[in-house]
Amino acid sequence: MRKGRNYKKISQKKKTQKTIISAILLISLILVFLLDLAFGSVHIPIQEVINILLGGEAIKASWNTIILKFRLPKALTATLAGAALGVSGLQMQTLFKNPLAGPFVLGISSGASLGVALVILAVNTTMMGALLASFGMINDLVLVIAATLGAGLVLGMVLLISHHVADSMALLILGLLLGYATSAIVSILLQFSENNQIQSYLQWTFGSFGGVTWRQMIILAPVVLLGLIVSLLLSKSLNVMLLGETQARTLGLSIQTIRFWIISNASILAGAITAFCGPIGFLGVVVPHLCRSLFKTVDHKILIPVVAVMGAIIALLADLLSQLPGSQSVLPLNSVTALIGTPIVMWVILHRHRSI
Repeated sequence: MRKGRNYKKISQKKKTQKTIISAILLISLILVFLLDLAFGSVHIPIQEVINILLGGEAIKASWNTIILKFRLPKALTATLAGAALGVSGLQMQTLFKNPLAGPFVLGISSGASLGVALVILAVNTTMMGALLASFGMINDLVLVIAATLGAGLVLGMVLLISHHVADSMALLILGLLLGYATSAIVSILLQFSENNQIQSYLQWTFGSFGGVTWRQMIILAPVVLLGLIVSLLLSKSLNVMLLGETQARTLGLSIQTIRFWIISNASILAGAITAFCGPIGFLGVVVPHLCRSLFKTVDHKILIPVVAVMGAIIALLADLLSQLPGSQSVLPLNSVTALIGTPIVMWVILHRHRSI
């Protein structure tokens, strides 16, 4: 009886702790979101930010334009990107049982990079350059389409391979090799490019949440939200995958089918963000580890929503730090995510070794 009561007390205590942590994460998400809107080259008081979001007029008319036209889509993009990359990384780590697996282990990022590199190189031709120039601001959209097609091409190849390879580790290795081969092609293309083209490509690889317009958000947001919903529907299957493929088959799970859906979903989430924001690194690897450590669980029904929120928080923090508040300079986003992610991963690893 006493053991039963003690178990219930411990279980209730854990639930209370998880509820408190979840509430803190949601409050932190709202706070960081508002801070990302408030800070930048032009500082806007948070109360004015809230007033603008509620439909009011700010003290300065320019503040309305800054918030609604530039900073709000950027902050929403960061939120969606952090959630998508975090959940994508969680699915990859579960599928491959590899703590270093991220959303780009299957070459999705390299495929997107190949598409962008081909477009940038094509601009060198007179006909293509004149065509892009005639459309003016469509250049960014062309890069998005190219990155999407490149990522989709690699995704198709990976899915084709997955039907003929039974072992997940072998699939992981083949995906990595495919990524390396695609990166090699990109390097060769850049070798024949001019300095301004190389600069344009490097600028894209730095990553940015600021290039997504409201028109593009109509495409990005539904894709990411649909991917997150599918992730929640896959949570039960992901939990079964933790038991191993043999046990999963015993429980009646079709490994080929569930692998297809996990790879497709994770790749679409990562590919959409890469297409619109560039290859944002580290978030997909760091966030799942941090959430597992905080919540001390491997249940994907809990982890998926938590990872989405935590990913959004870290992405917004990275965007906030990259803006260098009060300055006109903007740091490369990938550099900031790496600086944030490295100590987090080191802390998680050290904490686990101490507890063993």
